[in-house]
Amino acid sequence: MLALLFLGVVPREVRAQPARGAFEAPWPTKPLRIIVGFGGGSSPDLVARTLAEPLAKALGQPVIVENHPGASGNIAADLVAKSTDQHTIGMLINGNMTIAKLLNPATPYDPHKDLAPLSLICTAPLVLAAPIDAPGKDGAEFFATARFAGDRWSYGTPGIGTIGHLGMELLKSKSGIAPVHVPYLGNPQVINGMLGGQVQLALLPPGLAAAQVQAGKLRAIGVTSATRSALVPNYPSLDEIGIRGFQLEIWTAAAAPASMPRPVVERLSALLSEITRSPQVRQKLFQQGYQAVGTSAEGLARRINADTELLRGIIAANGVKVE
Repeated sequence: MLALLFLGVVPREVRAQPARGAFEAPWPTKPLRIIVGFGGGSSPDLVARTLAEPLAKALGQPVIVENHPGASGNIAADLVAKSTDQHTIGMLINGNMTIAKLLNPATPYDPHKDLAPLSLICTAPLVLAAPIDAPGKDGAEFFATARFAGDRWSYGTPGIGTIGHLGMELLKSKSGIAPVHVPYLGNPQVINGMLGGQVQLALLPPGLAAAQVQAGKLRAIGVTSATRSALVPNYPSLDEIGIRGFQLEIWTAAAAPASMPRPVVERLSALLSEITRSPQVRQKLFQQGYQAVGTSAEGLARRINADTELLRGIIAANGVKVE
């Protein structure tokens, strides 16, 4: 069936049961838009542009990346959810596809009803970073000092409800530390806050953290994956230094409007998965600080459900709300 879909032919059994409205082959009939919720040079933007060229070649139509930053990516996600042209998809992050509505009931779309999962493109653990002169000769001693410091220490994040914020609240419950949350406009400002001594720790994407560690400005305490990450293999996992049962990743995924016809969803899902797993794209994503995944639509749906339940618990336990 996939081979037929790639040719733009919809098999008889698919035509007999069109999903969400009528759809006639061939497809696409015009350029495909990839909507990104962050500015040029951001991680989702780089991921979208990495996939755009091979996807355009496979589809035989241009693929245009459009940036619509704001509201932690939710403006872009809403544009995708409400698109009806059958030629618009989004390159979205965790929160856009899991907890947007939980954090803010006024969010104008429901990620679980209004978006159709296509493929989990790439993932990365977070790095627990601290100033270069942070106390303790190793991670265990660092956490012991952090427990003693209690709420005299602070941690920085790119904002309330971000993965950095929710992840740190989860870490507090797992480790017994109690730093106070200080929200910033973005991770560059968080890093400046650590360099200036305003905050003592933060969960950062590996690409950002590694650059600062290599420059001798920050110290990597550990990563939030279950084991060491190939992205930063010299950093221990938090499990290695005694923080058991803590695992959290950031990810970027492709989604379509829920109204998009099922044959198109299946075709895009298969293409994106194949392109993501190609050696060239895997290498580019690795250089951007991500590990390529390339799941089926069903695989992404399972990840969305699992992460939603994990983050839902953190939100409920801490009363996190974004106005």
